[in-house]
Amino acid sequence: MGEDRRQLIRSLGFLSGVGISLVAACMIGLAIGYYLDRWLQTSPWMTLVWLGIGIVAGFRNVFILTQRELRRQKKSENDDQRHQDP
Repeated sequence: MGEDRRQLIRSLGFLSGVGISLVAACMIGLAIGYYLDRWLQTSPWMTLVWLGIGIVAGFRNVFILTQRELRRQKKSENDDQRHQDP
């Protein structure tokens, strides 16, 4: 398998992980809010508040994952340059 293809698969894996992370955080926040609304009879306020928290958490996860991937790519580029230098 060529290096370009390996990098493509790695990038697709990263992007799918980012998408799943964002959606999962939003869904968890929505579920918590929904069940708190049913329990406390505060509809729709807890749903809205917890959905907002889930959205913020999702974008925070996207930011963290992106920073981690950028550091990994930079380290990989530096390692490649060291191996190519005579």
